[in-house]
Amino acid sequence: MGEKIRLTTAQALVKFLNQQYISVDGKETPFVAGVFSVFGHGNVLGLGQALQENPGHLKVFTGKNEQGMTHAAIAFSKEKLRQQIFAVTASAGPGSANMITAAGTAFANNIPVLILPADTFATRQPDPVLQQLEHETSAATTTNDAFKAVSKYWDRVQRPEQLMSSLLRAFEVMTNPATAGPATICISQDTEGEAYDFDKAFFEKRVHYLDRRVPTTREYEGAVELIKSSKKPVIIVGGGAKYSQAREELIELSMQCNIPLVETHAGKSTVESSFKNNLGGTGVLGTEVANKVVRDSDLIIGIGTRYTDFTTSSKTAFNYEKSKFLNINVNRMQAYKFDAFQVIADAKVTLAILLEKLKGYTTEYEDSFINLKEEWQVERKRLANTKYTTENFVPEIKDHFTQEIFEEYIESLGTKFTQTEAFITINENVDKDSIALAAAGSLPGDMQRLWETNVPNTYHLEYGYSCMGYEVNGALGAKIANPDREVYALLGDGSFLMGHSELVTSLQYGKKINVLLFDNSGFGCINNLQMSNGSNSYHCEFRDSNNNVMNINYSQVAAGYGAKTYKVTNKEELIAALEDAKKQEISTLIEIKVLPKTMSDGYESWWHVGVSEVSSNPKVNAAYKSLKKKLSSAKEY
Repeated sequence: MGEKIRLTTAQALVKFLNQQYISVDGKETPFVAGVFSVFGHGNVLGLGQALQENPGHLKVFTGKNEQGMTHAAIAFSKEKLRQQIFAVTASAGPGSANMITAAGTAFANNIPVLILPADTFATRQPDPVLQQLEHETSAATTTNDAFKAVSKYWDRVQRPEQLMSSLLRAFEVMTNPATAGPATICISQDTEGEAYDFDKAFFEKRVHYLDRRVPTTREYEGAVELIKSSKKPVIIVGGGAKYSQAREELIELSMQCNIPLVETHAGKSTVESSFKNNLGGTGVLGTEVANKVVRDSDLIIGIGTRYTDFTTSSKTAFNYEKSKFLNINVNRMQAYKFDAFQVIADAKVTLAILLEKLKGYTTEYEDSFINLKEEWQVERKRLANTKYTTENFVPEIKDHFTQEIFEEYIESLGTKFTQTEAFITINENVDKDSIALAAAGSLPGDMQRLWETNVPNTYHLEYGYSCMGYEVNGALGAKIANPDREVYALLGDGSFLMGHSELVTSLQYGKKINVLLFDNSGFGCINNLQMSNGSNSYHCEFRDSNNNVMNINYSQVAAGYGAKTYKVTNKEELIAALEDAKKQEISTLIEIKVLPKTMSDGYESWWHVGVSEVSSNPKVNAAYKSLKKKLSSAKEY
């Protein structure tokens, strides 16, 4: 028998977390950076005591909302390219339940985070304990069972010795590129404080090796054959390419073979926008030129992409009569999509092999990318300078959003500033190495189409779950990961109201973030969706009981927390605010009053949404007929 060490379950957990390392390309770093916590019953006397007594190298931050702090942990891991994480812990019942939405965010984006929700008593002696749910069918069911659907690994620990096998399994999942995502370990609150004689060897330094999977000969030879037989291939750069750190190989292959690059939401800024063959975002939120090239392509090379509906325009983006698919992905399930030829391997390694095997091959594009990029720049410049009136709106929106209503918004918000002008102004006036972060509403469309990156890995869009309320909270995690860079959270007023708790945490710990709040008084993106599909505007505009457009003073809210704030209604004021915000040492919020319906729109794309088949509104009926027609060109699998 080996040497033993007597610890509580919580103390053993903390000691174990301090000894986990990850090795990537020979570089070894601690895998767990720290813990976000909101203490309450169920974790304050167990895990809280253990962290207070001996946290080791773990940095501990007090979150202000359980969902918010978990989003901060997700953003940190995303910025660290999944090579370092935070753990999160919350009290039993509603505190833990608040983390479920964020767990879904981590799951959808394949981001590792260790979730430690407190649980009821293993002994069941005090049942029903405060905030416990009682099920007549089972006394074993608790709030934490709800995490099962949003966790890549889930376990409940009711004996101290169970912790060891549970932790080893959780870390295997989190450090595996093919399965990376949230691991949830629910520890009964009495078990947290229970002591056990653990094997001392369990707490020795443990290195998790992220070995790059090499493609088999069959795989790379099949990929080479497909590419050489194509005339107009296109590479879709997904998040897997970014996490693989395949920038140099992507640039070299694109230049050597003259293959255009287009980007998913997660893949953007793997290769900077200034690279001549990078045509920008693809799909529903993509650029016109990228979508045209994809539609005209005879080979789609998906690298580390999940092919979400926004990337594929609900499976209508491709010409299935002539296009074939080649998928390079560490995850076998993702590689199988679109009935593609599958290469189950690391993107960086695979591209290096293809570079060697494709020498002498070139596409038929010639120098067309230069003209395409110039064509898009003309459109981008137009959007930066367009002064919107109702004449610019599509008919479905114009029928409701009349000139009279338009003038009402101008008067109420005190602005004629358009969202696209404000957005591009920000892009042109922040430091090039700044981190720009967004998640939901209409801003992801502007981010994907219009935000230009000049430095790799400076673009952070959470669109796997598109979780409203991620933005401000995620900015804190991004700042912790990038302490020497400015971090900007771009969000609408709707998302700000959904969640911004960790703005206070940023102020508390001196982690400066910049909040760029676009206020158009409503859920503008969904308002557009309902009206463009035949419905009237319904419960998406922020109007008071007298039906007046609300003008909320968000800068005053943030000032109350202690942030430096600004309120702007035009380009000049925005530029001045951005310049002054750079000089601040505390978190800032710039409230940007913008007119609704002034975001960028879709280009050569379509999104499948559930339109009512039967309605008393003829416009809804017409929208349904249009839906059925569009589906005729979509792939079923």
